[in-house]
Formats: sequence, C-alpha cells, structure tokens
Amino acid sequence: MDALPPENLYPYTVSRPIYSNPTFEEDNERQAREERTLRDRLSRTCGCSGRQALKVVKGVFPVIDWLSRYPIREWLPSDVISGVSTGLVCSLQGLAYALLVSVAPVYGLYSAFFPILAYFLLGTSRHISVGPFPVTCLMVGSVVLTLAPDDHFLLPGNGTTVNGTKADGIVVDVETMEAQRIMVASSMTVLVGLFQVVMGLLQVGFLVRYLSDPLVGGFTTAAAFHVLISQLKIVLSVPTNNHSGCFSILYMLIDVFTNIRQTNIADLVAGLLTIVIVMAVKEVNTKFRHKIPVPIPIEVIVTVVAAGISYAIELESRYDASIVHSIPRGFAPAQPPNIELLWNILGSSFSTAVVGYAVAVSVAKVYAAKHDYTIDGNQELIAFGFSNVFCGCFSGFVASTALSRTAVQESTGGKSQMAGIISAVMVMIVILALGHLLEPLQKSVLAAIVIANLKGMFMQVTEVPTLWRQNRADCFIWLATCLASVVLGLDVGLLAGLVFEMGTVVVRTQFPACSTLGNIPGTNIYRNMKDYKNIAEVPGIKIFKCNAPIYFANIDYFKERLRATVGFDSVRVFKKRNKALKKIHKLIKKGKLRATETGEVVSEVSLGVDNKGFESERDSGRESGQVEDGDWPVPEVEVRVDWAMELPVRVSVPKVQIHSLVLDFSAVSFLDVVAVKSLRLVIKEFLRIGVNVYIAGCDDEIVWKMEALAFFDEEVIRDLLFLSVHDAILFIKLETANGSMQDAMVEGLSLMQDCKEPPPFTEEEDLIETYDNQHRAIHGLSN
Repeated sequence: MDALPPENLYPYTVSRPIYSNPTFEEDNERQAREERTLRDRLSRTCGCSGRQALKVVKGVFPVIDWLSRYPIREWLPSDVISGVSTGLVCSLQGLAYALLVSVAPVYGLYSAFFPILAYFLLGTSRHISVGPFPVTCLMVGSVVLTLAPDDHFLLPGNGTTVNGTKADGIVVDVETMEAQRIMVASSMTVLVGLFQVVMGLLQVGFLVRYLSDPLVGGFTTAAAFHVLISQLKIVLSVPTNNHSGCFSILYMLIDVFTNIRQTNIADLVAGLLTIVIVMAVKEVNTKFRHKIPVPIPIEVIVTVVAAGISYAIELESRYDASIVHSIPRGFAPAQPPNIELLWNILGSSFSTAVVGYAVAVSVAKVYAAKHDYTIDGNQELIAFGFSNVFCGCFSGFVASTALSRTAVQESTGGKSQMAGIISAVMVMIVILALGHLLEPLQKSVLAAIVIANLKGMFMQVTEVPTLWRQNRADCFIWLATCLASVVLGLDVGLLAGLVFEMGTVVVRTQFPACSTLGNIPGTNIYRNMKDYKNIAEVPGIKIFKCNAPIYFANIDYFKERLRATVGFDSVRVFKKRNKALKKIHKLIKKGKLRATETGEVVSEVSLGVDNKGFESERDSGRESGQVEDGDWPVPEVEVRVDWAMELPVRVSVPKVQIHSLVLDFSAVSFLDVVAVKSLRLVIKEFLRIGVNVYIAGCDDEIVWKMEALAFFDEEVIRDLLFLSVHDAILFIKLETANGSMQDAMVEGLSLMQDCKEPPPFTEEEDLIETYDNQHRAIHGLSN
C-alpha cells in the first residue's frame, strides 16, 4: 500500500483516561489466569474416546486419512506418470550415491526402495521423494572410511586387481571390505533412525529451527565441495588413500594430483561428456519447463547409452575402465545392526539425523506452501526415523530427500505419495530384473551424474553478496559454517557453525539496540531522537528504550546504556550528595553555615552583609558556657539544598538534569530473575536521588513475570507501570504541575539542625545491595 500524501492524512482524536496498569486492570476487570494442575493436564491428554482414538490413529498413520479421500480418477493418472519418471531417477541416483558411501552400487538401490514404503504409511508430505541425499550419504561415507579403511583389509597377492593395489604383492580383500563397510553404513542408518524416532516422540522437532537458512546454505555448499572432491578421483580413476576428518579435502587433492598421471582416459572422457550433457539438458528442462510436459530424463538416457557403449566396446578389457561389475538380483536378507559399532558413531549419527531431517522438512514445507496443505514436523521425524530403521535392517543407508528428485516428482504431476509407491515399484523392477544390464556401466558416469546434480548447491554461493547487503551477521554465519565444514569435516563443521550461530544470537541480545526517545510534537508518537529532525525531547524527562529481552547476559550492558542516556551514574550522585550533606551538617553544627527561614543553606556572611544577630546569639551562648563548641542549638527549620546551584562546600556533585525517567519496555519480551532483581535495585537507586522511574508498554506476560519474581515491594510499586509511554508522560506532567514531585534528598536534612544524632546518610547506606557492589559481596563470602 502506497503512503498517503501529506494533504490526504486523516487526523483522529481519542479521548480516554491516563492509564497506569493497576487502573486499567481495575477498570477492565483483569482476570486471573487459570492454573491447571498436572492431573488436569494428564487427564485431558490421556483421556480416551472413540473420536480421540481415531484422531490418534490418523495422526500416527496419515495414510489412513488421505487414502480414504483419494480421488482416483483425477490423481491416479498423474501419479502413475510421476512415479515412473521419479522411479527411474531414484534408481540411477541410488546407484550413484552409493559411491559417496563407499559401498557397492546395489546398496544404493536398496536405499532408494525401502524408505519409501515406511514413509508412505507415516509421512505427511504429499510431494517429497524419499531416498538417498548427497550430503547425508557423504556423512555416512566419512564414518565408513574411518571405521573400515582399505588398510584394514590388505592381503598378500601376486598381482594387481581392478580395485587397485596398495603395493607390489599387496591387494585389498574386496569381499570382506564390502561386507564390513555395509555393516557400518547400515548400523549407522539404524541409529540415525532411532535418534529421529526418539526426537519425534519427545516432540522436539522445533530443534531443527536452530539450523537457520544461512547455516544450512553454508553447510550444504561445503558438503558439495566434499562431494565434488570425493567423486573427482572416480572420474579420473586414480588411486588415493582414504581420508576423513580435518583437512580431508586437502589430503584428497594432494593424492589426486600426485597420481594424476595414472588417469584413465576412457573414464575421464566418459565422465566429462556426462557432466556436460546432463547439465546442458537440465538447463533446457529448466528453461522450457512450461512447454515440456515431462522433463527429459537425461540421467536415464545417459546411463543406458553409456552402459551400451561400454558393453559394445568392452571398455574394461580394452582400456582398463572401472565399471560397476556385479549388481546381484533380489534383496539382501535382513540383518540386525552391529551393537559394538553404535558407541563409536553416536555423535556422527546424531548430526546426520538432524541434517537429514532438516533438509527433508525444508523441502516438504516448500511444496506444502505451494500446494496449500500443512505438514507435521514431529510426525515427519517419526516417519523418517522408521524409514531409516527399516532401510538399515535391509542393508541400506540413510534416507532423506533431494530437491532435484522431489522437483521431478512434483513437476511431472505427482499429487500424493501414491507416486512414491509407484517409483518404489520401478526401483524394485530394477533390483529384480534390470540391474544386471547396468553392470558394464562405468563408475565415472555415475560419479559425473552426482557432480552434475551439485549445481544447485554450488549456486548458493551467489547468496553471499545478498546476505552481506541485507544482514552481515547472517553472512558471517554462512561463511563460518562453510569454511568450518570444508576444513574440519562435515560433522565438526556443522557443530562449529551451530556454535557460531548461537554466539551471534547471544552477542545480538547481549548488546541490544538501545535508544533515547523523543516526542513528535502534537502527537502521542515517540521515536528515536537520532532518526528524526522534527522531534523534541520532553523537558526534565528521559525516555529510554531497549529493543531486546533483558536477562543475565545483557543486564550490565542495559545499565551502561541507561547511564549514558541519563548522563549520570545514580550511585555516584547519591554518594557525592551524601558526602556533601555530611560536610554541610558539620559546618552547620560548627556555626560556619546557617539556614534561612526558607531552608536555604548560606554561610555566615551572605552577599557581603555580616549577620550580627546570628553571631551575637551564638556568641552569647558560648560566653555563658551553655554549650560546647560544635554542639550549640540551632533553630528548627527544614534545610534544603539546591543541587543545581553551587554548593557551600567543596564537593563535586554531578548535575541531575531530569526529574523523571521512563523505561519503554514495549520491545522487551522476556525477563529473568537476575534482570528483575537488578532492575528493582536500579529503580531504587534513581528514587533515592529524587528521580522518579516509570515503566511503560509492558506486555501482560512481562507484568505477570514481574509479579511472579517479586519485583514489586514497598518502594517499587505497581503504580509505576503505564500502558504506554504517552500515558506515563502525561501523568508526569500532571504531577509536576501539581507540585507533587520533590527531591528525596531534601528530607535528609529536615530538622537536622536541632538533632545531635549522626546524619541519616551513613556509610551503612552506601553499602546498599546493588550489582555495583557485587565484588564487595563476593569478598565478604570469601572471608
């Protein structure tokens, strides 16, 4: 909506009382909150009826709800077309992503089949395609290479093998190595699934919100670099050592370039052609997506053609090309995870569980918003958890989703997870009947397909300049997470990025934006004094606003900014005034100062005129010997000290130019016990030097929190709370006009002249409990 021009602005007038919080609550009959007991909550949650039982069953198995309302005629044809297209892509991506896990390609087919079955029953998204995802595959692969490296399976031999020779006469026991690696991968997959199920049952799906978009963007971009380097050795077909953890990318690059002369030209040419063709056709699909009814399945075409060429030319025997070799028909028998391995992979499994869920739920939310339905985050955790447990028991690895594969399912007309089931049928056909036809396929072609699908991840780099312009903190999160994940590895990098992200949140709340507000003349609008020219500060009043929750970490900064705003330190002012009053009291008792009838303190010689009457009265008392020096009687008159004027004693007292302070808490959403206690003492510090403090704009939640934390007492009363800043300002102006405000320090010397007791402002009062004296308190505890 465009802004109205000045001539079309419509003024309005509101007539209402000046409301403090107690007055407003009384006039509008504030209701007490209903506190439910644990028994009431359990009875409501655990109560059972037929309707509730059906609702619970539908919540656990969403398929019951949507399948009973499935429009067969409208949706089934589209789901069939989408399922067939997606199934072919799933099969090829499964074969390719198995290389990231460092296991045989057939296990990628298992990972593309079993998770779909469980998600069909338990998932809430209608469009995502469940299966292997490059980032999670690489995270599993790093664990596999750590626990089952080539060096653990060396055997003496007479020659070289297709899989490479470590040294002359030393070969790798490939069969044993494959069995151990798939055991590690499947065991980790089961543990990932268990983590996700437990998180779903505990309703902690909200934790994934801590993985912000910049953090996920930086992490997935770093993962794309890891994937690219890991597949580069396959495209070049050069031998390398296994590396994982810190600087693994650097070590891998060193190995690749060290052995670059051993590059297999046939594999390199096939890989480069595949990358160019796949990326070019994908661009065509994207550019003409509105004109092409079904995207060109270029991965399928390239794979079939490459397998045919390899078989016809006999690339393995003639050019020593590295091919897939064996893709056994049928499914591997179910096997339990290796319990002994679980303790070694707890941390990696948890991070993989979080990343897999975060990626999947992000993609699911995109398509849910596009097609106007909702997903249940906690149910998604349960669905993916059981999918991974099921997949791991049948020799698969971690499943999530991939945006490219999901885009194929949605763009080809997929309406529901019925398309997912059909895609699973296509994968099953490949496993049972067509898999052996892909045995001549070069591994470099599969690696090239993986690399070609990384374009979307690498394009996230273009977000960095935009983030830098919009929010530099988010830009730093992106860069820090990406750099940490590249250098330290994905697991440690993700943790480092999360810690850095939390650090930025803490810094932003620990050093919040604070401002001094002024009034737009003739309105009830108050804005930052620095942002507007046509704005005026209310005379004698400071309005201070904090734009953040106030808690233990930022309360000291809050007090520093408050002192800078008012222009003085209330504790220092009090102590200086106290010191001045003590000196005045001594001089009055010694007769060097006196008080006029109005209470003003003056010296014996005022304006150059000798006060003989006062002198003679004093001298006569001394001559008669009725009093001792320093204890002579003085008239009963209230002594007033004007702190704005020059004092009759040599004490530098900071000037206080305000009589009221308004704290705008309209942007404060949270207070903790430390903040409440400190705020109460800050208010008392201002009150004892005659500056009245008011709090405006508190939400009811903040007021309830103040009451619960015993914020109010005899001095800090609820009447200092006001609905708005304007209410507080109007109230202060009325009080000032009525003369109700007075300096609290004035009463300190009332009738002091006839009092032989020590002045009321003693050293003990200086020791009032404030956070400025916390070092003294700590010192006292140590004694």
